[in-house]
Amino acid sequence: MDVAYKEARKAFDEGEIPIGAVVVQNGKVIAKAHNVRERTQLATGHAELIAIEKACKKLKSWRLDDCVMYVTVEPCVMCFGAIMNARIPEVYFGASGPTGGADKLAKSGAILNWNCKVEKLENEERCSDILTEFFKNRRQGAN
Repeated sequence: MDVAYKEARKAFDEGEIPIGAVVVQNGKVIAKAHNVRERTQLATGHAELIAIEKACKKLKSWRLDDCVMYVTVEPCVMCFGAIMNARIPEVYFGASGPTGGADKLAKSGAILNWNCKVEKLENEERCSDILTEFFKNRRQGAN
């Protein structure tokens, strides 16, 4: 989660919503990314999607079934769809999303034909703190 948090800090510094994601295989980070929607003006510029694309390119496979994802904020519905399609079996996140995305969907059991464990990590207040700081700054005109 430390690497994902560093990615979130990069997003924060770039004026992006501070979310970072990493894909890990056999204990080694193989891909990392942060949000780039403002810079790219692409709705799909989410950290999770970019990390998945990088991991697929590195492994030369769309199947990431031996990988784990760590993300600072609970993945949204779009990102969870990509996680499921990439066959990632485990996702760990630091801060809950405001609408209950991946965690709620994973527990519903009604999504695609792949099971994915989604778990909120304890003691990751820094992941929600950076979001609070970002949006406080934005309201005050700093971002």
